Amino acid sequence: MSHDNPQLLKTVLVVACSDSPVTSVVSTVLSSWKLECARDNEEALALLEKSAFDLVITDTASSGREDVELLRKVRLVRPHTRLIIVADRTTPADVIAAIRARAFSYFTKPLSAEALGEVLQLAMESPAWDDAIEMLSGTDAWLRLSVRCDVSTANRLHQFVREFLDLPEVDEDKVATAFREMLLNAMEHGGKFDPERRIEIAYLRARHVVLIRIKDPGEGFSLQENLDTAANNPPDDPMRHLKHREAQGIRPGGYGILLAKNLVDELFYGEKGNDVLLIKYINDERRGSASPPL
Repeated sequence: MSHDNPQLLKTVLVVACSDSPVTSVVSTVLSSWKLECARDNEEALALLEKSAFDLVITDTASSGREDVELLRKVRLVRPHTRLIIVADRTTPADVIAAIRARAFSYFTKPLSAEALGEVLQLAMESPAWDDAIEMLSGTDAWLRLSVRCDVSTANRLHQFVREFLDLPEVDEDKVATAFREMLLNAMEHGGKFDPERRIEIAYLRARHVVLIRIKDPGEGFSLQENLDTAANNPPDDPMRHLKHREAQGIRPGGYGILLAKNLVDELFYGEKGNDVLLIKYINDERRGSASPPL
């Protein structure tokens, strides 16, 4: 069927001027979609009340809080519309409020065109997304989530984590990457990438430490005896895990635990092996951190 059929043409609404960086990325990635622009959140809401859009992206001088308020209003008139927030100013509380209101993703300027492009691809390809990330409880410091076992959900959550960590940029990148690796590990081995199964996530931000706990629904494993991960390769056989994975019919990989251990300060597995805790110290003198006190 032709994409020119107006009944099949998908539509995206960008709350920005036509020459904004966001509009440029959207028009490139979603080149087959019909693009419309709104001057501000008020005009965007008026357009949404008149007709449905497949995707809405904010990109004005508005704050994260104002965009979350727009999201709540959009939910009343178009409950299943994907909405991506791009905010000039934000706080961890705004990001958590956006997750609770079921935003599709969240970005703070300066914006990474590559990261936005990846999320736009997810917005095109994710058929059932509404309940993929469920807020169980949330404050600025303590967050509990239940998430679906699929890669697109892991990639969406990776971006949210980057935004609410509120750490120096280099530490945000490290912790968010370690989190994504361990989440994918839990989804693959504990959840078998079954979208009907869920992963439990807890995030705690204290004065000098960030903790993230990931608990999968699997039966667990012994980390010391696991031959599928590079973390247990002997010095004289650094590729042993790849040979073992191939013999077991498992996809190449197995570097997630090793990578995560090098990106955070502490990594602990629970007794069963289906529960992992990531720890990053903030302004800890033992580790020579130059981060300012909170």
